[in-house]
Amino acid sequence: FYLVVSRFRYYQNVCTVSYSFVWWDWPRWEKEIDWMALNGINLPLAFTGQEALWQEVYRALGLNESELEEFFSGPAFLAWNRMANMDKFGGPLPQSWHVNQLYLQFKILERMRAFGMIPVLPAFSGNVPKGILRLYPKANVTRLGPWAHFNCSFSCSYILDPRDPLFLQIGTLYLSEVVKQFGTDHIYNTDTFNEMTPPSSDPTYLSAVSHSVFASMTAVDPNAIWLMQGWLFFSNQTFWKPPQIQALLHGVPLGRMIVLDLFAEADPVFTYTESFYGQPFIWCMLNNFGGNNGFFGTVESINSGPFKALHFPNSTLVGIGMTPEGIEQNPVIYELMSELAWRKEPVNLAKWVSLYAVRRYGGMNDNLTAAWKLLFTSVYNCTIPGYVNHNHSPLVRRPSFRMRTDLWYEPADLFEAWKLFMEAAPSFMSKETFQYDLVDVTRQVLQVLTSSFYQDIADAFANKKMPELLTAGGVLVYDLLPELNRLLSSNQNFLLGTWLERAQSKALNEREAQLYDMNARNQVTLWGPSGEILDYANKQWGGLIEDYYAQRWGLFVQTLVECLDRGLPYKQDTFNQAVFQVEQGFIYNGRKYPTKPQGDTYEIAHRIFLKYYPQAMKRLQ
Repeated sequence: FYLVVSRFRYYQNVCTVSYSFVWWDWPRWEKEIDWMALNGINLPLAFTGQEALWQEVYRALGLNESELEEFFSGPAFLAWNRMANMDKFGGPLPQSWHVNQLYLQFKILERMRAFGMIPVLPAFSGNVPKGILRLYPKANVTRLGPWAHFNCSFSCSYILDPRDPLFLQIGTLYLSEVVKQFGTDHIYNTDTFNEMTPPSSDPTYLSAVSHSVFASMTAVDPNAIWLMQGWLFFSNQTFWKPPQIQALLHGVPLGRMIVLDLFAEADPVFTYTESFYGQPFIWCMLNNFGGNNGFFGTVESINSGPFKALHFPNSTLVGIGMTPEGIEQNPVIYELMSELAWRKEPVNLAKWVSLYAVRRYGGMNDNLTAAWKLLFTSVYNCTIPGYVNHNHSPLVRRPSFRMRTDLWYEPADLFEAWKLFMEAAPSFMSKETFQYDLVDVTRQVLQVLTSSFYQDIADAFANKKMPELLTAGGVLVYDLLPELNRLLSSNQNFLLGTWLERAQSKALNEREAQLYDMNARNQVTLWGPSGEILDYANKQWGGLIEDYYAQRWGLFVQTLVECLDRGLPYKQDTFNQAVFQVEQGFIYNGRKYPTKPQGDTYEIAHRIFLKYYPQAMKRLQ
């Protein structure tokens, strides 16, 4: 689910949130829309409630209820269902879900339009239920290959060829219903072949595809403009060569399509497509995959990128935007990006972050200014070309001997910033923003230290040193992770219980509550029935650390100790089978988690600092 940000005269906009928004109620949506308005965002996606309309269209065509239940995924996975990546997993969707989301969409649209925003509405990409083949056995439908690591039980979507007359029929039926129910501001989003390989690379075919998709829009709305993600060109560069890209883009009249250069702060596509071969585009910052906690940013690239795009030869740039898969982390990055829409040139980053510290806490403090400057020049300034941060920290990954521990910054800068935060803490603990940041920076430090203890564990096992293995494993499992869990549990913004409560609040009965609870837990852990995209949307939350990550690490250390004690080799496949039972057990444990903070944040953070700051500095020597 994306929104698009911006400025530059034509289309002003920003983007969010496949992961974060799914359980939002109206007050949370209202807060988000108000934030958008305050930041000048004027082109948000408005995709909520669309399944209710699809349900009506497919019923009118003759599909039965079981065929619809097999098509729609559960709430936590609808973004990928909409992009034709997967079907049915986490479903079926209760009828109450459709009613609730439709009601919510009406309120969302009213609020957005009241602020003068242009909501982007959904259109038809060709993704159809398998049941279409029962009704139209001669339709030109292709079953695509599996997506990600899913098997065809939940993937292998059915795509109706846009050149088939049935495509125009379904596309116009659906968009007519969209306009009837939601009104229109004439900009529609749909994405063809997102992370899926088209059935043909023939430029003539690809041009016909986009021409037909656009025709299904203009048949309903002659003033339609197609907003399309450009992610496919980046994610499948083996297929999308210049002739294929140009063919798809030129199937639509120039100026009637807007392309989102989705990951432009790291890998801009406009630079090697001659500004998308003349189609208008929006320079977007993605920054976060999976809504992961963990400091990350590319501030130098973010600061300069939009202005380089504006002055690119024959540039067709019409706006800048934000396209994170999930929000509610790294607030400083979104503050910087949203401010750039109002600027004519890059900001002075050192000056900007100093002023940010003052604005964020409502007062000047030399320690906090120095801390933020350290963070901005290190952990928030990744300069490795093409670096993608899915938060690969061992803390939030299934333990193995193949985990990444590389960092794009010097940990000494993070530890020094932590020290400066702790020194400022007594004077700023009354500020909610400071409380959040103190938890977040301490969390980041413990994330880094987890990698250090993991390395100690791996070295001890490789060298058959049982005392060292017991020491490193014991500290990690029985002190560091429990302390991290207590720290996160002390702040409202880091609670697993809040996520689960929001999910269950959508339910009308116990059966629905269990379905939504499973969706919420699975998304942030296994991400699929068997861990198909394991830990992709990992979160560092109170409750999740204790009952998921710490349990995995405990089993890993226990397994290594037993192997060393018995003189047996460690076998990852055997461990994977055992740890899967732990992971799956968490999804169905039925435990209720606190929805209110517990403990004193300063006391917990101070205790952690006294214990682990000396160790952190010693490891740097």
